[in-house]
Amino acid sequence: MLRLWRASDNLGFDMQHPLQISRKIEYGLRAMLFMASQPAGTVVSFREIARRMNVPETFLSKILKTLAKQGLAVSSRGSHGGYTLGRPASKISFLEVIEAVEGPIQLNVCTESHSACSLSFGCTMSSVWRTGQEKMLEVFRAATLDKLAMPSLRGPLGALTLTQLVARSPHEQMRDA
Repeated sequence: MLRLWRASDNLGFDMQHPLQISRKIEYGLRAMLFMASQPAGTVVSFREIARRMNVPETFLSKILKTLAKQGLAVSSRGSHGGYTLGRPASKISFLEVIEAVEGPIQLNVCTESHSACSLSFGCTMSSVWRTGQEKMLEVFRAATLDKLAMPSLRGPLGALTLTQLVARSPHEQMRDA
């Protein structure tokens, strides 16, 4: 869920930064964009993703497990293990990644139902919140990973494609497990 973040100003007071996405969302999107930027089926270690996308390893590890649990990424074990996209990049939207790591987006309680707020029946803001949420969801839904993949992230990764990984002999697979 989109959250309010607080940062201290020079006077020591907390200032709100409304509608700023969480680090969890940011890092999840970075990881997914990195995988989308690789040739299809490429397995990349989480350490490589963390290094190239400037994400703390311990935090990224938890996020990638969540993305794998949601089917957006696939993990493979062993010395040549890592992560790859769970579906083609063209079939994964920003919205899916955001909701996989943080849950549904809700700008304000009144976007869920009129009964969530005691002022909702006379409130002039609820239609603005609903419209804003609908437009934001529309943008996030249309932004798919294939459109945002960064060719500059392709390069020597020391990673195997999923096909190469599966093609290894059972002896190699057991040795790496």
